[in-house]
Amino acid sequence: MSNPNSLEHDIKTLIIEALGLEDISVDDIKSEDPLFGEGLGLDSVDALELGLAIQKKYGIKIDADAKDTRNHFTNVASLAAFVTARKAA
Repeated sequence: MSNPNSLEHDIKTLIIEALGLEDISVDDIKSEDPLFGEGLGLDSVDALELGLAIQKKYGIKIDADAKDTRNHFTNVASLAAFVTARKAA
């Protein structure tokens, strides 16, 4: 899992599975596309579910009230960087 692209692939798969997005494939999600609003169109409930799924899968703690948490959920690439940083900490 040291390859960031494989981590991004895993996160895309997690997004699809955790949020029940049967109509979307991993290839449909671009790493730089926004997850919320214009991009994938996720909402705040999706953010909570995704956050819980990431915490469970990667064994990391996400502080929902931290100011920078929203930035980590900008896109798949930022989530991958966040997971990598948290696992290294």
